[in-house]
Amino acid sequence: MLRIGLTGGIGSGKSTVAAQLQALGAGLVDTDAIARQLTAPGGRAMPTIVEVFGPMMQATDGSLDRARMRELAFADPAVRQRLQAVLHPLIGEECERQALALGEVAMLVFDVPLLVESRRWRAMVDRVLVIDASEDVQVRRVMARSGWPEPTVRAVVAQQASRAQRRAAGDAVIHNEELGMDALALCVQSLWQRWVRPGLR
Repeated sequence: MLRIGLTGGIGSGKSTVAAQLQALGAGLVDTDAIARQLTAPGGRAMPTIVEVFGPMMQATDGSLDRARMRELAFADPAVRQRLQAVLHPLIGEECERQALALGEVAMLVFDVPLLVESRRWRAMVDRVLVIDASEDVQVRRVMARSGWPEPTVRAVVAQQASRAQRRAAGDAVIHNEELGMDALALCVQSLWQRWVRPGLR
């Protein structure tokens, strides 16, 4: 079973590629979705987050106050590191649980936005697929889908690995700038043929 680390900057189209790989038969483990689950009301991470950061980090519904945490993490790298120290072990446990639950699939995709930044992921996957787009394209897409102001989006982009760092870490790179959905799907299908089919002969 081929284990793929899928990564890309915010607004690169990574989630779209993940869905297209799923449609081809891949199993998907989404670390962002796991993080949201862990920080939802009643999530496993919330008691520790409240203990480490204080009750002001908990929204009225019991979930993580994401806007407040985002603001603090951008202002202070130490806050971001403490949050990662809480979340990453729990995310790792849930990733392996979900991977086992998926059983045997031709390709197991781990959708990891911070794959390059965390570094430990490279040893856990066979290949890395990078979805790449320019910063202006990323900003435009994120503003359109989230309603965030441009400075907020650019602050998120600045906190992530650079395009050059991600491309250097990739075994394959899909440049998703002006591609329509059909063209992107063809790129993904071509990659599937190169990576999966030889292993099925």
